[in-house]
Amino acid sequence: MNEESASKQALITVRYTVKPGKRDEFFRRLEEEGVIEGSRKEPGNRKYDYYFPVDSADDVCLLELWTDAEAQIAHGKTPHYQKLAKLKEEYVTEAAVRKYIAEEY
Repeated sequence: MNEESASKQALITVRYTVKPGKRDEFFRRLEEEGVIEGSRKEPGNRKYDYYFPVDSADDVCLLELWTDAEAQIAHGKTPHYQKLAKLKEEYVTEAAVRKYIAEEY
């Protein structure tokens, strides 16, 4: 398969550092506010999963995969993304975001 027929997806990894002792509460609020479910139901979403890393009791990792960059950009304009932004203000002290173009053959 040549490069022209490859699908360019948007892969985003995020590592949130949450206020000490607040990781489980932050994750619970993400669920309660519909951030996770809403994101997974968006057009173009292929993966939207949170993980708790074994090396930190205060970090939460997020792995997102979108059909293309446009779908990921549209995600940032949704009501549930706005809820995420408010929760980050309340709970998150630092966020390390990495964006990649992932080719699917």
